[in-house]
Amino acid sequence: MRTVIAVAHRGDPYRARENTIDSLRSALHRGADAVEIDVRLTRDRVPVLLHDKTLKRLWDHDRPLRSLSCDEVRGLTAGGVPTLAEALDATGDSRIMIDLPGSVDAEVVREVVDVVRACGAQERAYYCAAAPAMLAVRAVDPSAEIALTWTSLAPPRPTLLDAVRPRWLNYRFPLVNRDLLARVHRDGCLVSVWTPDTRRSMRRLLDVGVDSITTNRIDTLTALRRD
Repeated sequence: MRTVIAVAHRGDPYRARENTIDSLRSALHRGADAVEIDVRLTRDRVPVLLHDKTLKRLWDHDRPLRSLSCDEVRGLTAGGVPTLAEALDATGDSRIMIDLPGSVDAEVVREVVDVVRACGAQERAYYCAAAPAMLAVRAVDPSAEIALTWTSLAPPRPTLLDAVRPRWLNYRFPLVNRDLLARVHRDGCLVSVWTPDTRRSMRRLLDVGVDSITTNRIDTLTALRRD
């Protein structure tokens, strides 16, 4: 029987602050198959978990991450922003979807991929973002598993698919229907979606037959999946 992969968006953000170790562990405790994390670099090029460009929304410090060293980030957040290495260690053998928000280049990607390799996490880590970042990932790591984020009903160009070689196409959930799913499967990719948080939306996607769902309410998804 086909099982939809349940991915926890930034951990378990309704119970613990997003992209923190507590949030990741809470999501895994509640049955997540994988956790999605956002990774950016500090001034001294340490990959850490943060979605936004600044610390303002989550940590009430209006400081750009790229202007701060890793030690300064630790001090401003009382150690609340983990490094990628710490997150990989805390999640054991679980799958990790690494989102690369914002504008990234090959050097940023290389720093992230190097940490994944150093932690021995290549087999359980996969990457998601728009085409420019995923092209950079493919150039740095020819064997990387990629979920190409796609926000249009129009299919990706064949030349782009050939260059990125994604295993997944990663869609905003309202775009996905049976026809789109069938087309993507015919093209040889799996379909992941983000981020439905209501039972109604999750049920529709389960009925349609998506392969993976990324949500902020991982306990709701895992309960529906059991049913």
